Amino acid sequence: MASNYTGLGVQLMTTGEKAGTWGTLTNTNWNIIEQIAGGYTAQALTSTPTTLAVSDGSTGAVLAHRVIEFTGTIGENFVVTIPLDVQTFYIIKNSVSGSYSVQFKYVTGSGSSVTWASGDTGTKIVYATANDGTNPDIVDATSAFVTATSTTTLSNKTLTAPKFADGGFIADTTGAETLVFGEVSSALNEVKITNAATGTAGPIIASQGQTDVNLQLRPAGTGKITVGTSAANATISSNGAHDLVLETNEGTNSGNITITDAANGDIDFTCNGTGNVVFNDAAYNPETTLTDAATITWDVQAKPITAVTLTANRIVGAPTNGQAGQFISLLVIQDAGGTNTLTWNAVFEFPSETAPTLTATGDLADLFVFRYHNSKWLQVGSTLALTVA
Repeated sequence: MASNYTGLGVQLMTTGEKAGTWGTLTNTNWNIIEQIAGGYTAQALTSTPTTLAVSDGSTGAVLAHRVIEFTGTIGENFVVTIPLDVQTFYIIKNSVSGSYSVQFKYVTGSGSSVTWASGDTGTKIVYATANDGTNPDIVDATSAFVTATSTTTLSNKTLTAPKFADGGFIADTTGAETLVFGEVSSALNEVKITNAATGTAGPIIASQGQTDVNLQLRPAGTGKITVGTSAANATISSNGAHDLVLETNEGTNSGNITITDAANGDIDFTCNGTGNVVFNDAAYNPETTLTDAATITWDVQAKPITAVTLTANRIVGAPTNGQAGQFISLLVIQDAGGTNTLTWNAVFEFPSETAPTLTATGDLADLFVFRYHNSKWLQVGSTLALTVA
C-alpha cells in the first residue's frame, strides 16, 4: 500500500513499505515538522493569484513553515491562495512594496479571508480551517494577541511603569486623544492620581521630586479653569484646617484674598504695595432689622446696616462684635402712635454728650451713623424726621 501525506506534506509510510529508506524519510519528516513548528520563509509575490503549494515528502514548501513573509513589489491588488487540505495557523508579515492590498484565502469557496490593506506592512496571526470544503475560512486571530501595532482591549491587566513617547496619549474608543503625555529634559516632579475610599475622589497631587512644588492647571489660550457641574453650586475649599489663599503670578507682585480657617475667621483683602481694593460696581451691606424689645440687642458684625421699629420706650444695648474703624448705621422708626423715646447705652458717644431727641411723629424715622474707636461708638451723623413709609 502506497504512502499517504498530511496536508502539510509529512509522509505517512505504510507498514512494510519503503524498506531501507525509513531513516532518510523519517529525518525528512522531522525536518518538515520542525519547519511547521517554527520555520521561517520569504515568499516573493510576482503575479496574482499566487498559489502556495505543499511539496509532499520534501522540505522547503512555503506552507510548511510557521512564519511567512510576503516580499516583492506589486502593481495591483494581490490574492494569495492555499490548498483546501491545509488546516493550521501562520504568522504572516506583509513586506511588499506598492500601494495595493494583499488578500490571503483558500483556493476555492466563499469563506472568510484575511486582507492587508494598501500600505499595511503589519504582522498578522491567522488560522486556516477548511470546514466542509465548501466555505473554507481563514480567520485573523491577531486581535486575540497584544502586538506592537494591535488594537487590543485589556481587561483586569496591571500595567507597571508603561512608557509614553513625547506626545503619546491614552485615547477613547474612537481613537480620539483623552490624556496626552508631554516630555521634558531632566524630569523631576511627577503628578500622582490616587483613588479615595470614601468622601472625596482623587487627589491629584505633585508627588516626590522637589518639596513645595506648584501643581499647574493651564487652560488653552484665554480659556478658563472651571469647577463644579451645571446642576449645582461649585465650592473651592482647602484640604484640612488651613487657610485658603487666592493670589496671582505665584505670589510675585501680588495681593491676595485670604479666607482664614478658624471659628469666627476673617476674610482678608490684602493689596500689593499702593494697590487698592476696587469695586467697579456697588458694594453694600444688605439692610437687616433688629428685634424690638425693652433692651434692643445689636450684633454689629451680623447686622452693620439695620433698622428697628419702636412700639414703646426702649434702650439700645451695647453693640457686640465691633471692630476698630467699623461704620454702622441704625434707622429708628416710630410706630403709628409715635412719641416713643430711646435711651442709648453709655458706649454711644454724641457731640456735647447729648443724644438727639427722637422725632415723635408716628411713622417717621431718624437715621444714626456711628464709627467704632477705642471701645466707643462715635456718632458720625444723624438725619431726623425722615419719611420712610
